[in-house]
Amino acid sequence: MTPAAPPPVGRAARLRLRHSLQVARRGADLLDRQLHVLQTELDRRRETEAAARATWETHVHEARTWLRRGLLLGGESALRTASLVSAAEVTVEWRDSLGVRHPGGVSVSAGTRAAADPAPGNTALVHARRAYCAAVTAAAECGAAAAASRMVEAQVRRTRLRVRALRRLRIPRLQQDLATVELALEQAEHEDAVRRRRAAKGSGSGHRGSGSGPRG
Repeated sequence: MTPAAPPPVGRAARLRLRHSLQVARRGADLLDRQLHVLQTELDRRRETEAAARATWETHVHEARTWLRRGLLLGGESALRTASLVSAAEVTVEWRDSLGVRHPGGVSVSAGTRAAADPAPGNTALVHARRAYCAAVTAAAECGAAAAASRMVEAQVRRTRLRVRALRRLRIPRLQQDLATVELALEQAEHEDAVRRRRAAKGSGSGHRGSGSGPRG
């Protein structure tokens, strides 16, 4: 691993480091606030996902119950007739929240039966078809909610990593570099003050020596 280059020394370098440190601290504070908001949003998304999953499971259970009743009444042949429907179509609406693009809602067009196709053989299969249509809609909503949760969660992770990088790496490095520069400036100022005092003493001794010589 290549060692880090020593920080530049001088008053200009000190000003730059102080400014960089101030910017890094302000950025970390802003990211901390953003992280708090994102975490709150993630909690809300997870609650929405859990509710959507529960709704989906309820519709699936209801649909399976009606399907079993329909099979008991009409047999496998009745099921083949009832399943003659087109594929459902799902449209996802995308939104942006807190800098995260995610599914914001879905619209579902359930499969339809052609007019020429025979109707289901019994009422239970009619109810089963309606229940499965509701289950498809609930599944799409659950999938959208789950995707939104995962996307917000990924943003939470990225923001947390940025905060850690600033708090644990960037800010301590700037603090260390600033301390090094300030120590070097302090030493340089001390050495300069010593030189000035010595120069002043030397100049004073020379004047006194020239004034005490013999007179003609």
